[in-house]
Amino acid sequence: MSMTALGISTAFMVGCCIAAQIARRLAKKFFNEGGMVPILLNEAIASAELCACCFELIIVADNFGVAAYAVFLFLLTVWWGKVWGDASACPYTHMEDMLEGKSSLKEVALRTWAELMGGCCVYRIVQVFWWFEFAETHEGRAFEECNADLQVNPYLGAAIEGLATLLCRLASKTLSEKDPKFCSIIDSFIGTSLVVAAFNFSGGYFNPVLATALKWGCRGHTNLEHIIVYWIGACVGAILSVPLFRMRAVRKVLLGVEQPQKDKKE
Repeated sequence: MSMTALGISTAFMVGCCIAAQIARRLAKKFFNEGGMVPILLNEAIASAELCACCFELIIVADNFGVAAYAVFLFLLTVWWGKVWGDASACPYTHMEDMLEGKSSLKEVALRTWAELMGGCCVYRIVQVFWWFEFAETHEGRAFEECNADLQVNPYLGAAIEGLATLLCRLASKTLSEKDPKFCSIIDSFIGTSLVVAAFNFSGGYFNPVLATALKWGCRGHTNLEHIIVYWIGACVGAILSVPLFRMRAVRKVLLGVEQPQKDKKE
């Protein structure tokens, strides 16, 4: 494939990031910081940005290989870590907050709904872009039937998504407490590495909203199998990270020394 096609994919992803940043600025300008509305808008914008870029990353992976996919994903993850603020575009982070007493069930449900709306609705924009076929890699992709990325038994897929999500969340929590130099870059590298490791097995989504926006209803698994792998698997992994990270033995391994949790220092 030509480098022109890769350049067009790159331009599309950069354009999505710029558009999302403009949308965040407008949301901040027209809505007060208090209340749920700006929070939900930020989640919807972050999810739309995430899913739009990841739709195009599918094109990159299919035509330029997993290595190119990994480089783009790493750079995008670093960027998102800098601009998303309190948004996560991922429902299980809010579930973790609820377990830690930082959020309510109502807020978890509303944030998840906003993320699903942003992630699923943005496909129409991506589809129109593909329909124009600016690049040879987009030919026939706008209305092509999608195929699932799940290449293993659904229960094994759920275990892979769950274990990788657990490792990813434990790494994030560890980095958050240790706060090393280049913390966000290290976190992005770990996340990207886990995605690449799971890529040929479950797809390496580690995010129920992202998986649903990109692969719901695709040929290769049933809707129930999709829920088992990408919702139950990932969410269980994330939820397990909360009590595991509190365990003294785990903290000693991850942090090097036994340290009290931040919320107990105060």
